[in-house]
Amino acid sequence: MDRQTRMYDNFDKVEQKTIKEILTIVYDALDERGYNAIDQMVGYILSGDPSYITSHNNARNVIGRIERDDLVEELIKAYLGK
Repeated sequence: MDRQTRMYDNFDKVEQKTIKEILTIVYDALDERGYNAIDQMVGYILSGDPSYITSHNNARNVIGRIERDDLVEELIKAYLGK
């Protein structure tokens, strides 16, 4: 039996997704439910209120995995091509 201590690094590694993948999941879930996905996502980013995001397809939990400031940073970088 191996008695060395093992590091349990990032239990969520299998579940990790890029911000683009997360935004796509959330957009698709909102769109499937008939919402204006862009307006809903902007509402969430500005307010932090998760009720802007549907729970359909686990979208609310998925977007909650990333900090809003990280999300805004990535959106600005993508928009400016940086």
